[in-house]
Amino acid sequence: MNHVKEKIAIVTGVSRLKGIGAAICNELAEAGYHIFFTYWTNYDKSMPWSIETDEPMRIKEELLRKGVTVSCMELDLTQNDAPEILINRASKEIGYPDILINNATYSTNNDYSTLSAEDLDKHYLVNIRATTLLSSKFAQGFTKKSGGRIVNLTSGQFQGAMPGELAYATTKGAIDALTITLAAEVAPLGITVNAVNPGPTDTGWITEEIKKDLEPLFPFGRVGEPRDVARIIKFLVSDDGAWITGQVIHSEGGFRR
Repeated sequence: MNHVKEKIAIVTGVSRLKGIGAAICNELAEAGYHIFFTYWTNYDKSMPWSIETDEPMRIKEELLRKGVTVSCMELDLTQNDAPEILINRASKEIGYPDILINNATYSTNNDYSTLSAEDLDKHYLVNIRATTLLSSKFAQGFTKKSGGRIVNLTSGQFQGAMPGELAYATTKGAIDALTITLAAEVAPLGITVNAVNPGPTDTGWITEEIKKDLEPLFPFGRVGEPRDVARIIKFLVSDDGAWITGQVIHSEGGFRR
């Protein structure tokens, strides 16, 4: 059996069937990776798209049908001890992870005239602090000497302005800096670190009106789908992606701003 079958991936932010997190889990499970994912339904329930309460368990059931080991937990990544809780729980239930996908994000609309300290702090806690601390905790316990992978999700903050999303753009933009420096630090441990920007992706937030406006900006005539970014991540975490690190990959289907 392919040695990929023995590799374990943690994916954060997997609450919704139509989300990027679910697509990542599906792609990796189809390739034979065992999966441990986190979700936080309170956040998704507060968003315009909302979720059905049973969506995380439906995702788990779908993954189990692919013949891999799957476990999950609801976890508030803003907790100080969230990284330790997650790594310990995953290690106990399915083994120490080879792969960490930092997919969880916090995003609300705001600009210079409406931004509050509280809202900025919420973005920071999930988008930067949790990602940085969880990546650090993962690297500290990684002892396999090779094959370690960290992939961060970004949104192309340096590709152009994002008016109306000041806190999100500010905090997610820091992911690029984290990726480059952390990659240099953990390379001697056998871990690669990359970030992927999927561009506008239809995860349920794109209305027909928005889609009509976006489609002409894509040379292929369609907006991104969750599986598009999931396939890139599947490559990055594979053995074939071993020589790629410290990169921010703009997998946007040629999206023109």
